[in-house]
Amino acid sequence: MSLPKRCLVLGGRGFIGTHLVDALLAQGYVVRCFDRPHVAPLGDAHLSNPNFELYEGDLVSEADVTDALMGCEVCFHLVSTTLPKSSNADPVFDVESNVLGTLRLLTHAVKSGLKKVIFVSSGGTVYGVPKQLPIPESHATDPVCSYGISKLAIEKYLGLFKQLHGLDYTVLRLANPYGERQRTHASQGAVAVFLGKVLRGETVEIWGDGSVVRDYIHIADVVDALLAALEQSGNEHVFNIGAGRGHSLNELLDTIENVTGRVADRRYLPGRAFDVPESVLNIAQAKQSLDWSPKVGFEQGLERFAAWLLKHPDLD
Repeated sequence: MSLPKRCLVLGGRGFIGTHLVDALLAQGYVVRCFDRPHVAPLGDAHLSNPNFELYEGDLVSEADVTDALMGCEVCFHLVSTTLPKSSNADPVFDVESNVLGTLRLLTHAVKSGLKKVIFVSSGGTVYGVPKQLPIPESHATDPVCSYGISKLAIEKYLGLFKQLHGLDYTVLRLANPYGERQRTHASQGAVAVFLGKVLRGETVEIWGDGSVVRDYIHIADVVDALLAALEQSGNEHVFNIGAGRGHSLNELLDTIENVTGRVADRRYLPGRAFDVPESVLNIAQAKQSLDWSPKVGFEQGLERFAAWLLKHPDLD
């Protein structure tokens, strides 16, 4: 029997990363987690697994990246140093840390013999204002924030490195992930922020009238898509990963009320100009080429997340 592949997970201590690390270890892979020093892990079940390796460093450090890549066959790239709503404030930092950092990573990946990169892109920002719904991968890409432009630039460089060096890649344009281990005090993630506030009895602030529609996908379905990308090969490289249907902010709060049995204290604020009214991804291509489809329903996912938060009140 051949030894399991060694997978590098960039951002392996984060929300998506810890779930992915657990899933890869469960399937027998050797997993190398790479993250910044002093980042508190959101899950620690894997720390005692003999197939788990922890490397601390920074994506912008060539020495750190070179060490992390050594001996790995596949790299999951989950790292981003910026957020969509704040990236326009300093696009130079966004490009230097994310685009240039990733370019150095790809350069050393080729030298180290890495076979494939799986990159988590943004289905919510690379398309810009939707011209059709649900949004297919063929939709025009006109980001309105630096975050989306950087994600798109990385996608294009992955294509270039495939053409120039044969480095295989898969891009997953992710909708809005939510679920267990997501921080409820973070500055993004409406599901986590709203659910945390309702459980704590705090006022939920909503920009606009609550009619903004987004595509929300549970973390278990995200991990399934990442695992499917591991085995995927072919001419298609870019896939939308979402639930394939949308929910308004008002529907989100209604469902949270149903799941928790608590009433949300809603406070509506003036709408924000950069909030696209509706964003829902067409996931037909992922279903066909990755043999993947979401399995966790919206209410079921919220029930699982709420139950986890109630059991871990100190970790929200």
